[in-house]
Amino acid sequence: MDLTKVGSILTVAVGLVSRPSPFSISRRKRCMTSFSVSSEKRMEYSRKSSSKSVSQVQAQATEAMAEPAYTIPAFRQRSAEGTEEYQRVSGNVEKGLTIIQEELKRMRVSTKATVDSLNIQREVKSMMAKRPDFLDDIPKMPDFLVALRPHTVWEKTPVKLFCTVQGNPRPIVKWYKGGVPVDPLSAPGKYKIENMYGVHSLIISRCVVSDTAEYSAVATNPHGTATSKAMIVVKRPAGAGELCHLGLVPHLTEIHASKLEVTLLDRFPVSFGVEDGSISLVCGMVVVPDLPNVPPLAQWYRDDKLLKPGKLVQMSVGGGAARLTLPQLAKDDEGLYTLRIFTKDGTAEHSAYLFVSDAPASKPGAPGAPMSVKAYDINSDYVLVAWKPPNTVNEPPITGYYVDRFDVAKDTWVQCNDSPVKICKYPVHGLSVGHSYHFRVRAVNSAGIGRPSRMSDKVTALDAAESERLQGTEEGYVTLPGEPTDVHASEIYKSFVVLSWKPPSPRGRAPLWYVIEKCLAGTGAWQRINTAVKLCSPRYPVYDLQDGAKYQFRVYSVNTYGSSEASEPSEPVQKVDEDGTEVPVGVPSAPGKVVATRNTKSSVFVQWETPKSLKNLMGYYIDGRVVGSKEWFPCNNKPFKHNRFVVHRLIPGETYVFRVQAVNVFGLSEESQESSPISVEPALATPSAPFGITQLSSDGSSITIAWKKPKHTGGSKIKAYYIDRRNADTLVWKEVNMQGVAERVCTIDNLTDGTFYEFKVQAANMAGVGVASAPSMPMKCEAWTMEEPGPAYDLSFSEVRSHSLVLLWKAPVYTGAGAVSGYLVDMAKKGSSDFVTLTEEAVSHRYLKVKDLVEGESYVFRVRAVNSKGVGKPSQVSEPVCARALPGTKEIVAGVDEETGDVFLSLEACEICDTSQFIWSKNYKPIGDCPRVAVTTKGRTSRLTFTNPDKDDLGKYSVVVTDTEGVSSSHTLTEDALNTMLELSYAIRHPIVPLKHGLNYEILEKGHVRFWLQAVKLSPSVSYRFVVNDKEVTSGEGHKISHDVATGIIQMTVESFTRANEGTYTVQITDGKAKTQSSLVLVGDVFKVALKEAEFQRKEHIRKQGPHFSEYLYFTVTEDCTVMLACKVANVKKETTFHWYKEDDEIVPETPPNVLSGACSLPIPLFSRKDQGIFKATLSDDRGKDTSVFDISGQVFDDIINALAKNAGASASDLVLQCTPEGIRLQCYMNYYTEEMKTVWKHKESKIASSEKMRIGGTAEMAWMQICDPSDKEKGHYSIEISDGVKTHTRTFDLSGQAYTDAYEEYLRLKAAAFAEKNRGRVVGGLPDVVTIMEEKSLSLTCTVWGEPTPEVSWFKNDQEVASTEHTKVTFDGGKFASLVINKVTPDDSGKYSINVRNKYGGEFVEITVSVYRHGEQIPESKMGHAKTPAATPAATPAATPVPPKSPAPPSKTPTPTPQKSQTPMSMKSPTPASTPASTPVPKSPTPTPKSPTPSRGVKSPTPPRFMKSPTPPRK
Repeated sequence: MDLTKVGSILTVAVGLVSRPSPFSISRRKRCMTSFSVSSEKRMEYSRKSSSKSVSQVQAQATEAMAEPAYTIPAFRQRSAEGTEEYQRVSGNVEKGLTIIQEELKRMRVSTKATVDSLNIQREVKSMMAKRPDFLDDIPKMPDFLVALRPHTVWEKTPVKLFCTVQGNPRPIVKWYKGGVPVDPLSAPGKYKIENMYGVHSLIISRCVVSDTAEYSAVATNPHGTATSKAMIVVKRPAGAGELCHLGLVPHLTEIHASKLEVTLLDRFPVSFGVEDGSISLVCGMVVVPDLPNVPPLAQWYRDDKLLKPGKLVQMSVGGGAARLTLPQLAKDDEGLYTLRIFTKDGTAEHSAYLFVSDAPASKPGAPGAPMSVKAYDINSDYVLVAWKPPNTVNEPPITGYYVDRFDVAKDTWVQCNDSPVKICKYPVHGLSVGHSYHFRVRAVNSAGIGRPSRMSDKVTALDAAESERLQGTEEGYVTLPGEPTDVHASEIYKSFVVLSWKPPSPRGRAPLWYVIEKCLAGTGAWQRINTAVKLCSPRYPVYDLQDGAKYQFRVYSVNTYGSSEASEPSEPVQKVDEDGTEVPVGVPSAPGKVVATRNTKSSVFVQWETPKSLKNLMGYYIDGRVVGSKEWFPCNNKPFKHNRFVVHRLIPGETYVFRVQAVNVFGLSEESQESSPISVEPALATPSAPFGITQLSSDGSSITIAWKKPKHTGGSKIKAYYIDRRNADTLVWKEVNMQGVAERVCTIDNLTDGTFYEFKVQAANMAGVGVASAPSMPMKCEAWTMEEPGPAYDLSFSEVRSHSLVLLWKAPVYTGAGAVSGYLVDMAKKGSSDFVTLTEEAVSHRYLKVKDLVEGESYVFRVRAVNSKGVGKPSQVSEPVCARALPGTKEIVAGVDEETGDVFLSLEACEICDTSQFIWSKNYKPIGDCPRVAVTTKGRTSRLTFTNPDKDDLGKYSVVVTDTEGVSSSHTLTEDALNTMLELSYAIRHPIVPLKHGLNYEILEKGHVRFWLQAVKLSPSVSYRFVVNDKEVTSGEGHKISHDVATGIIQMTVESFTRANEGTYTVQITDGKAKTQSSLVLVGDVFKVALKEAEFQRKEHIRKQGPHFSEYLYFTVTEDCTVMLACKVANVKKETTFHWYKEDDEIVPETPPNVLSGACSLPIPLFSRKDQGIFKATLSDDRGKDTSVFDISGQVFDDIINALAKNAGASASDLVLQCTPEGIRLQCYMNYYTEEMKTVWKHKESKIASSEKMRIGGTAEMAWMQICDPSDKEKGHYSIEISDGVKTHTRTFDLSGQAYTDAYEEYLRLKAAAFAEKNRGRVVGGLPDVVTIMEEKSLSLTCTVWGEPTPEVSWFKNDQEVASTEHTKVTFDGGKFASLVINKVTPDDSGKYSINVRNKYGGEFVEITVSVYRHGEQIPESKMGHAKTPAATPAATPAATPVPPKSPAPPSKTPTPTPQKSQTPMSMKSPTPASTPASTPVPKSPTPTPKSPTPSRGVKSPTPPRFMKSPTPPRK
C-alpha cells in the first residue's frame, strides 16, 4: 500500500467525520443559554475531536515510515584459507540482505498503514453506531475502493492481499489464483480468507516459489461484476541452495515475538464464576505479521502478580486469541486480571475483574471457605499456617477455624487442632522431618462446619540450618553445643504464643534438640514445658499461659554429648494486656463514610474512608442490599485492598445501599454505616449521535427530514436537536436552527431548487450537545410530483419476544395524489436483500404484529404506503432487531384493586432509569390526557386505571418504557375479561361477609341444640340477629346467643328443643359495609330426626348422672386366643357393684371386677360354639343402675371366630409330618384351634372330606389330618387353609419323593412296634417291692403274667437262676400265674429276687427284695417307695419296648403323644426306660393279688415313635 492509497482512506474518513465551521459553533453557543459553561466546552471539544484524530493518524503514518535501517552484524575473524571463500559468499549475502531490507521496510510501512486504516474505520464505525446504509435504495454494481496491489516476497514468509469493495446489494468476493478458485480446504493452514470491517483479505501463511502467480478478487452482485488483480512473486535468496551447506548464511528470517504488531479486538468483560466451576478469559487480537510459529508474547497478571502456567492456571496464545483458563475455581482466583502483550510499540493491555462466589454450603447457614492459605516460617517439625477469613453476610458469625494437614507420603487429611482457633493463624507442630505437606482450613460457626479452602502449596519440613551443620568443618570437633540466643515471642495471641530463638553457634554435627523452661517474670522458679516433646526446631507454640500474667522463657541446647548452658531469659511476655484485649492488635475499627456514585447501567462505584485503626489490614469486604429488603448480598468474596470498588451485576434502575467491613488476621470489623441509597443508572454524559436521517418530502424550496433518536440519552432527558446542512459539493456546514427542535421532524427552508444537500443532527441534554450524526445521503431539492405517497418513517419496535414483535411507524408526510389507504410491510433477514411482504393486503393501521420468528435470528423491515394511485416509495430499512426477549421481561397484568374495586392494567418494568417514562397507548395510539383512564407510576410499576369501564374501553393496550433497551408489553382487554373484573369490582365495592360455613345445627349433651355459622373474618364491630319463623330471637331464658371474633363463629343455643321449635332459622349479619344472611329450614322429617336425637341425648345425660357404661360391651381376642368381653364404666364409686350374667345365670369370674379402674372384662378361654348366648353386665349403686347386653350369636359369633382364626392363622406353623401305627399324620400347630374355624385341607388342590381313609381333627393347640393305611395314591402336595373372613392363611407340605418313602417306612416300623408291644411278655401285677418275713415262715411270691405266645418265666436270686426244690418251689400255672414259694425261710434266704418274663416279642424283668429276721428281733421298718419300673427286654433290639395297654387284650389304637408348646415335634426325644427298677410302695399284703388288669407298678409309659423331620422350620 503506497501513500496515495493511505491518503484516499484518510480522505474518506475526513469526509465522514468532518469538522463544523467556527461560525456554527459560536452560533450554537449563543443559542444554548440553558447549558453550563462546561457543557459548551464539551460540545466544542466534540466538534473538534475529528480533525485531531486525523492529524494523529497522519503523524503515526509518517513515524512508521521512518524505520531505522537494518545493519549487517559483524562476523568473527576467520583463518587465511577461508577468507577468499568467505569474501565470495559474503558478497552474495550482502546483495541479498539489501534486497531483504528494502522489502521488509516496504512490508512494515504497508502493514502499519493497513492497521491504521482499520483503526480509523473502527473509530468512525463506533461514532456512527449501527449507521444505516443509505445506499440500500440505490442499486449499484460492485466497485473496488481499494484495489489489490502486487507483492514480491521471499520464500517461507507470509503475504497478505486485501481490498475494499462497495456495491448495493453488498457484493460477494471470491479469490482466484491463475484463474482457478482458491480453496482453503485443499491445503489446510496455507490459505486464510477473511472479511472483517468491510476489508476482504487473502493470507498465504508460508510462501513457496510455486505460489508465484496472478491473484484476482472477483466481486459480484445482481447488478454486475468487478475484478481486481495483482501479481505475487516469490523469490529464493541467491545461492541459497548451494550456500546452506557451508553454514555461513545468518538466520535472517527469524522475527522475535516482541517485534510483532498486535491490536486487541474482542476483550474479555467483567466475569462471574462459582467455586469448583471453571471459566475462560479470552481476548481476540490482530497480529501483523501473523506467523503460526511465532505467537505474540503474552503475560497474565492477577492483582498485578504474574501468573505462571500450572494445574490451576492454563494459558494459550494463537489463532487470533489469547486465552486464560481456570479449570477449578476458588475464591483465591478472584481479582483483577490483566493481559499484557508485548508489541513493537510497547505493550497492549486489557484488564477486567473476575468475581468468584461461594459454592452452596453443605449445611444451611454454614460459613464459606477461607482463602489464601499459606505456610510460613518452615522448620523441621513446625510451620506457621495463615489464611484470610471468608465474608459473612447473612450467616452466623464465625467462631473459629480447623486446620487440616495432608501428608503426601500417607495420602490422608488429618485435623491439626482439637478445638477451633479463633484467629487466622495457627502454628502446626509435630511434623515429620523431610515429609511434604499441604494445608487447608475450614471455618466454623453455630450452623456447622463450612467447605474447606483450596489447599496450600506443598512445603517440606526441613531445617535450613541442618545442611550447614552437616557440611560444617570447624564444628566437626565440637561435642557440647552452645546455648541458643535471642529467645523471644514471635507471635503473641490470646490463644497461643510462639517462641523463637536462634540455634547455637557452634552447634556440632551431632543431632540437636531443645529444652524450654518458663517462669513467672521475676520469680526465678523455672519449670520445663516440653517434657513430652522432643523439639528439633527453633520454634515452639505455648498454649497454657494465664491471662494477664507475665512470663519469661529460656532454652537449652541438647545433643548426645550433653546439654548446653541456659540461654539468656526472654523479655517478659504476656498474651493479654491490662485491658484484656489481644496483644499486639485486635480487629480493625469500622471503615468511615461510604459513598456510592453512578458508574454504568449495571454497576456502581463505591468508595469509603479507611479505618482510623488499620492494624495490619488485609482488605475490605463490601456488602449490598436492595432498598426495602432485609437480605444483604456480598459484592466481593476476597478481601479487596483499596478503598474504592466497582460493584457489578446490579439490576438497572434498582436502588441499593452499601456497607463495608475491614479484615485482618483477627477477623472482620464492625460494619460501617450504610451509604445513601443510589439508583443504578449510567453516569451523566452527553447523548450519542442520532441516526437514520431520511427525506420525507420536498417542494423545490424546502426539504422535510426526520431522524431517529440517539440510542443512549446520556442519563438525562434529551431537550433539543440541532440540524446542520451543506451543499453536497462543499465542505462547509451551516446551522439550520438557532433554537433547538423538540420533535424529530424538521423542514429546512430557503433551499435552492435542483441543488443536492447533506444534513447532520446533534442531540442535546443537560450535560451538553452530543456528537453529530453521520452526514445524510445527498438529497435533491426538487418538488415531489409523483401520485404515489412518500415513504413512511420512524420505524420502531415494541414487545420484542422470542418468536414475535410489533412493528410501528409513522404516516408519510407526502401523501401523493390521494389519501393513504394502507400500508405494506416487508421483512428480510439481517444481511439479506430478499424482502418478503408480510401483509397480503394493505393494513389500515400503523402497526403490525409479526409472528413465527426464529429465536435469536435478526431481521430488518421496511414499510410502503399505499393510496389509490399505487404503492409509494419504501421507507428506510429499519435497524436490525434480534428476536429475543429482554431478561426478566414481564407482561401487563389485568386486575381489580382489592380496596377500591378499580379495574386496572399494570406493568412492572424489568429495567428503568431516572429519565424513563411509561407511555400507554390504546391500539398503539398514545392515550395522553383522557378522562376515561388515569395513569399512576410508582418505582418500576405503572398502573392504568379505568374510571368507569364499559364496552368502549375494549381494545389492545400497550405500554413502552422510554430510555431502556426496549421494555414494552401489550394486553388485549376482551369483553369476557372485562365482565369478570366488573363482577369482582362490584363485589369489592358492595361487599358481603364471606362465610366458611352456612347456618347449621348440632345436638349437644343434655339435648340442647346449637345453631351456628362461621364467617371467614369478623370485625369487633359486627352486628347480627337471629330470626325464627319471622320473629327475632334474643338472648334470654331458653336461648343463649354469642359470637367469637377470632374464629368468626356466631351461635345460638336452644336449651329445650321441642316440637314447637320446628320452622325456619335465619341469621342476618352486618359488618361495616358488608352484609350477608344464612337460613336453615328445619321442618318435616329433618326436624323429626333432630328432635329424636335431642331426646336421646337428654336421656343419655340423665343416665350418666349415676354409674353408667361409657362404652358398652364389646369383644377382643388376646394373643393367646382368649376371648375377652370388655366394657368401660364411668361415674362409679367404691360401693358400686358389677355383675356378669349369661342367659340370666350369674357368672362369678376368678378375679372380681374392679369398677374403680374404669374397665371390666370377662375372659372366655377356649372359645367354641358352647359359648354362644346372651351375656349381660350390670352396674348399680344407690344413684341408679345401668345395663349392657351382648348377644354372642349369628354375625357376632362369626366375627369372634374370624378374629380367632386371624390370630391362629398368623401364628400357624408350617405343616409337620408325624407317623403313627395307624398311618401318616400332618399337623399344624397354632395358638388356638377349634372346629368352628373355617379350615380346609386340600390334596393336590382338591378339598379333603373327613372319612375312614382321611381323618380330620384337632386339639386346642393344633389341627391335624391323618392318612390311614397310606398307599401311593396319597402321595402329593397337601395344604391347610385357615380363613378369617378377610385373609386366607395357607400352610403346605409336599408328601412325595423321599419324604413319602421315609414316612412310609416309619409307619411300617411303628406298626410292627405296636404289634410287638401288644404281644410281648410282661408282668401284669401282684409282686411287691420289698418283703419282710420272720424265719421259719413260708414266703410265696405270686404274680400274673401275659404274652402272646405264652411267655417263658424264670426266677433269680442275686442274679442266679432259682431251680425248683423242696425248699424253693417254682410253678407256672395255665400260662398265666407264676409263683415262687420258699418253705421255712431262713436268714440265708434274704436277698434280691427277680422274675424274667419273655417271649419272642420281648419281655420284662421285675425285682423283689426279701429280708428275713430272727425270732425276738425287732421287725425292721419297710422303706416305702414308688413302684419299680420293670426293665423291658425286647426280643430283637436293645431299644425300649412299649408298655402293654391297661388290659391284657391288645389295644385297638396307640395313643399319640402331644408335644409341649415349648418343644416342637422335631426336637422331642423318646423316653429311655430305666436300667434299674425304681422303688415302689410296699403292698399291704405280702402276696399281692391283682384284681385289676391295670398294673400298679412296673408299667412302662409308651415309647413315642420317631418323628419325621419336616423340610420347613418348626413353629415358634
